[in-house]
Amino acid sequence: MTPQKNIVKEGFHPFAFEQFFPLLLVFKNYSFDLLNADCRAALNVALLAIPQGMAYALVSGLPIQYGLLGSAVAAILGCLFSNSRFITLGPTNATSVLLFGVFASLGMINQDGMGTIEAIKILPWILLFSACFLILASMLRVSFMIQFVSRTVITAYVTAAACLIIANQTKHVLGLELDSRDTIATFWQIIYASTKALAGFSTPALIVSGFTALSYIILQYKLKSLPNVAITLILGSVFHFLLQDTIGSVNTLATFDSSLGILSSINFESLSHSSGTILWASIAISLLCLLEGLSIGKSLAARAGERIQTNRETFAIGMGNMGCSLLSGMPASGSLTRSSLNIQSGAKTSASNLYAGIFVVIGYFSLGSLVSYIPIPALATLVIFIGASLIKGRQIQAVSRATRSDAITFTVTLVVGLIISLQMAIFAGVITSILLFLRKVAVPEMVEYGYNEEGELAALSGKARRPEPEVSIVHVEGEIFFAAADLFYEQIRRVGEDPNLRVLVLKLLNAHHLDATSVMALEELLDYLKEKNCHVLLCGVRRDILRILKNAGVLSRMNRKNIFPHIVSNPTLSTAKAIKRAKYLTSGEETKVTIYAEQMGKETK
Repeated sequence: MTPQKNIVKEGFHPFAFEQFFPLLLVFKNYSFDLLNADCRAALNVALLAIPQGMAYALVSGLPIQYGLLGSAVAAILGCLFSNSRFITLGPTNATSVLLFGVFASLGMINQDGMGTIEAIKILPWILLFSACFLILASMLRVSFMIQFVSRTVITAYVTAAACLIIANQTKHVLGLELDSRDTIATFWQIIYASTKALAGFSTPALIVSGFTALSYIILQYKLKSLPNVAITLILGSVFHFLLQDTIGSVNTLATFDSSLGILSSINFESLSHSSGTILWASIAISLLCLLEGLSIGKSLAARAGERIQTNRETFAIGMGNMGCSLLSGMPASGSLTRSSLNIQSGAKTSASNLYAGIFVVIGYFSLGSLVSYIPIPALATLVIFIGASLIKGRQIQAVSRATRSDAITFTVTLVVGLIISLQMAIFAGVITSILLFLRKVAVPEMVEYGYNEEGELAALSGKARRPEPEVSIVHVEGEIFFAAADLFYEQIRRVGEDPNLRVLVLKLLNAHHLDATSVMALEELLDYLKEKNCHVLLCGVRRDILRILKNAGVLSRMNRKNIFPHIVSNPTLSTAKAIKRAKYLTSGEETKVTIYAEQMGKETK
C-alpha cells in the first residue's frame, strides 16, 4: 500500500471539474487494502472526534450537537474538496475559544457558561462569512499571506486561548454557581466571578473531576496509543452512575433529539443588529483557520516527504465551514490531534477523512439519549487537559526572550487576548509585529569606520576632526523603501556636513527595494552635496537598481564616469574603480579613506 500522492497540479482552479472533486480521482484506483487502512484510521479519528466535538461545543458555549455535527460535516466536505490526507477538519481549541470570546464580548453567555438564543442565531452568519473569506482567498491565491502572521503572535494567541479555556471550565470542575450579576466576557472577569463563588464549591463535582483526571493521566502514561479521551469520558460516566447515591450527583449533559432537522435557521434580524461584530469575528476565524489548517498540513506533509497545495486546502476549509453554517455546525479548521492521529493510524488516502465523518454521523444519531449519563465535571476536566496541552513552555521562552521585538509582540497579543478579546488579540499582534518590523528595517544605524594610529580599521569618535580632504565610503545595506527613505537621506546628509568631505562613495550592492520615494531622496541628496562641492560616486550598482535609476531619470543627471556597476565575476572591482576615481577627483591632495557601515551590519571590509 502506498500513501496517496498529490493528484492534481499545483495550479488549483476551483471551477475546473477535474479538480473540483479530487476524491473521485482517489476512488479510480482504490483497492481493498487502501479501504482497510483508511477505515482503521477513520475509526480511531472518530473515537477521538466525538468526545472532542462535545468538549469543543462546551468550550464555545454551544449545545454538544453542534460539536458533533461540526466534526462530521467539516470532515466530509473538507475531504470532498481536498486531495490531502494530512488535514482532518473539525472544531479545534482555538476556533472554539475564539467563538466563545465573540459571544462573551456581545454579552451572549449565560451564567452556566452556555450561549444564549441570540448566540445561536448569529453563529450561521459568522460561519458563512468565514467560509466566503476563505473561498475568496483560495480563488485569489492569497493564502500565502498567512506568512505575515509571526509564530510569536500565534504562540501568544494560543496561550491566551488556553488560559481562557481553563478558566471557563474551572467552574464546572468545582461545581460553582456564579453570580448572575457578574459580567463574564474576559479571562480576568471569569477569574473574578469564580473566586467570589469559590466558597460554594461542590464536593461531588470535585470527586468526579478528580477521578476523571487520575484516569486520564494513567491512560496517557500507560496506554498513550489508545483513544484515551473517549475511554476516560466513559470511565468518568460509569464512575458517576455507579456511585452517585454515595458521593452525590452532579450536573450531566442535556440530551438532544437527533431526529430533529439539522438545518440552521437563518435570521436576518441578527445580521443587521450585529453585522460589525460578525464581520470582525469572521475575519478572525478565517485567518485562524488558515493558520491552523495550513501549518498542520505543511508540517505533517513535510514529515512524509510530501507537500500540500495551500490554495486547494484553503478552498476545502472554506467549503467545510460553509457546510457547517448550513447544517448546525461550528467553526472548523485543521485539528492537530485528529490530523496527527489520522496519519499515525495508517491513513493512505484522503478518503479516511470521509469515513471518519461518516462514523461521527453514526455516533450523532446513536448518542442522543446516552449523553445524559456524561457528567459535566468529567467533560470539563478533559477540556482543561486539552487546553493545558496548548501551553508550550519552550515556545513561550523562545518568543519572549529571542528579541525585544518578539517580547513586545508576545506581551501585547497575550494581554489583549486576556483583557479585551481573542479576536482583537490576533489583529493587535499582527499590527504590532508589522510595525516593529517596519521600525527595524526603516532605521539604518550608521557607524563611521576609519584607520587609527595603529593602522587598524576601527570605529571613529564622532568628535574626531579631519583636517585633510576626505573620501568616505558608505555601505548602504538593507531595505531602502519609502519608510526608510527619509532616514537614509538624513543620515547621509549628516555625513555630508563635514566641510572636509570631497568625495562620497555610495556602495549599493546590498541595498534592496528602492522605490520612487527613496529615488527622490537620493536626488535631493545629490543636489545637497553638489552645493557643498562634494562628488557622489555610485559603486556596486546591480542591474535592477540601474534600471530603477535610469527609469527615474537619475542617471541622466550624473556623470557616467561616477557610476560603477556591480560585476558578478569580480565583486570588488567596482569599489576599486570608485576609489581610483575618488583619488583622481582629489588629485594633488593627501587623501584619507573612511568607511561607514550599519551598526548591526555585516562584516566591513
